[in-house]
Amino acid sequence: MAEEEKTEVKAEGIENLKVLENIDVELTVEVGRTEITIRDLLRLNEGSVVELERLAGDPLDILINNTKIAKGEVVMIGERFGVRFGEIVDPEKRMESL
Repeated sequence: MAEEEKTEVKAEGIENLKVLENIDVELTVEVGRTEITIRDLLRLNEGSVVELERLAGDPLDILINNTKIAKGEVVMIGERFGVRFGEIVDPEKRMESL
């Protein structure tokens, strides 16, 4: 492939990525999960505590459109919560989960 053709292909690829830049995705940080019976669900009230499957101190799952992309931890940014990315999921493993 000639150098000029490579430059054109690269420029085209960059333009294609720019189209995607403004698409909204949903980022979710998951603290943990559990399964409960409907009986237990109906008994929940203010002050109830539900034990999750994740241990205290374990990294939290970070998901984009329900696909896990990383693990991270909660941080404080002034008076707001934020999330610090840690371990990033291998892109090939992300594709397997789709």
